[in-house]
Amino acid sequence: MIIVLYPLNLDLTDKVCVVIGGGQVAGRKVRDLLAAGAKVTIIAPKLSEGLQKLALSGQLDWQKSDYHPGMLLHLQPLLVFCTANDKMANLTAIAEAKEVGALVNAAAAPERTDFSVPSKVARGDMLLTVSTGGGSPAFSKLLRERLELEYPKEFGDFLERLMVLRQEVKGRPGGSREHERLWRTALTQRVIDLVRAGQLDQAEEEVRNGIIDAGAQPQDGAR
Repeated sequence: MIIVLYPLNLDLTDKVCVVIGGGQVAGRKVRDLLAAGAKVTIIAPKLSEGLQKLALSGQLDWQKSDYHPGMLLHLQPLLVFCTANDKMANLTAIAEAKEVGALVNAAAAPERTDFSVPSKVARGDMLLTVSTGGGSPAFSKLLRERLELEYPKEFGDFLERLMVLRQEVKGRPGGSREHERLWRTALTQRVIDLVRAGQLDQAEEEVRNGIIDAGAQPQDGAR
């Protein structure tokens, strides 16, 4: 059976997420979850040095124990990551996660995994992801490295400018369809090339001129 994955960017702010296991894999999961604003509980008899520091600083809740049935019931997590070296602990956690309605990520049990975490490139609020559906993690990493080269940090800086400009356009008459038309006209591949070359001022000017040419007038005081 062919499984078609549904791409989704998820806001985890204040959402409960549980990580089973305290090793290097758990560490990578935990750091990404904390960066996304999740409330993280880690269940493991011992932690890596990095995870211990996070626990001691109060950035996550550590339940110092092997996993046993019932531990997810009172937590009611949204996501559960099973990374323990103990296969039975992972399987037990997976079963209970399904019962409480949580989504499971378990690399060691792909047939029971609900979602995968793609390789990502973050440039400010711009997020690029790539996934091979588990077919080749090495190729996914290679593609991510290419994206890092193709889309340097300037793209995050330029997105901030576009967000300001978007508010200006939203204040113009014509409604959402007209605004969409303006953006389709103003945002071109040349703009991307300018941003990649670090020419942000020129890229912004290109967008503004594109909007004007498409029929919008700049606000008073706008560049």
